[in-house]
Amino acid sequence: MASVYTVSQVNAYIKNMFVQDYALSRISIKGEVSNCKYHTSGHIYFTLKDGKGTLSAVMFAGQRMGLSFRLEEGQQVVVTGSVDVYERDGKYQLYAREIKLDGKGDLFLRFEALRNQLEEMGMFSREYKQPIPQYARTVGVVTASTGAAIRDIINISSRRNPYVQLILYPALVQGETAKYSIVKGIRTLDAMGLDVIIVGRGGGSIEDLWAFNEEMVARAIFDCTTPIISAVGHETDVTIADYVADLRAPTPSAAAELAVFDYRQFRADLAGFQASFQASMDRKLQWKKSRLEQYRLRLQLKDPARQLNEKRQRLADLEEQMERAMERKVTDQKHRLALLAGRLQGLSPLEKISGGFGFLTDDSGKRIISTRQVKPGDELGIRIRDGKILTKVADVQKS
Repeated sequence: MASVYTVSQVNAYIKNMFVQDYALSRISIKGEVSNCKYHTSGHIYFTLKDGKGTLSAVMFAGQRMGLSFRLEEGQQVVVTGSVDVYERDGKYQLYAREIKLDGKGDLFLRFEALRNQLEEMGMFSREYKQPIPQYARTVGVVTASTGAAIRDIINISSRRNPYVQLILYPALVQGETAKYSIVKGIRTLDAMGLDVIIVGRGGGSIEDLWAFNEEMVARAIFDCTTPIISAVGHETDVTIADYVADLRAPTPSAAAELAVFDYRQFRADLAGFQASFQASMDRKLQWKKSRLEQYRLRLQLKDPARQLNEKRQRLADLEEQMERAMERKVTDQKHRLALLAGRLQGLSPLEKISGGFGFLTDDSGKRIISTRQVKPGDELGIRIRDGKILTKVADVQKS
């Protein structure tokens, strides 16, 4: 019976053959870069290809000093390194130590030529971009029905807004006939009058994404009357569809977030606006009430009855003041009159007569105050306290 070997023994044997092959230990291989991925660890995984075959390759982070540019899809490069077997998987790959540019690959040249042509035609111009509706209710999706892209779009859309209706057109997104399927999907959903359409797929190599670099797909997107969000591949993947679309999303998940508004956040914002509006209305109402109270008080102060009562009170006060002033004036005058009366009483002839004196007058009643006013034989009158005495002048003696 022939010997039986384990898988690991066979893989080890094959690896040993590769190690002993001098040509494979230091080899330079020319090809086009495809399916290039930068890992978070710093390693670069890519595929080298030509018209007849492909070769997996990796450049570890420790070897990246031999890379003076950023490795991208479609680049024509010369990779120097060694071909070896990865025992765990039983696969051989190229372990790159140095990479040099050697022109551009055929697909990349086709991509650049079509991009430049469409750009010159104005299909990338900003004035042709349609705005994405902020509150979309119906969202069309042109992608594969079984891929990760549609699952991500469904999950994110249902989480953000369960009331948005998703309409899927299950299109082929890879292969020779994919471009026809994508164009038909765009035109079918555009005729339905939806709010927005997402066109895309998950990541892959430049060959996998090539359907989105076809001119007929670009023209279908440009002619679409419904706003289109492109979501092709990963963030670093760029296709012609991204340039023509109204908005580019880095991933299908991001496209769902851009197309579907967050209903919970919308409700929270609406509640916040409502609370703010209510608070503003309350402040306004309180201010109006305060102004109304001020006007009421001012009107109350201007009330005719109140004004009349106030005038009446003022008049009563003035009347009382006038009465007091008149009383003071009368009292002052009475006092003055009493003083004058006292003084007049003291000067009154009658007062003096009543004290024993007499008041002497001639026959005409004129007062006699000098001996020169009389002569012997004149009749005189003497007024005393209780009457009048008539007499004649017997003699006049001057002092």
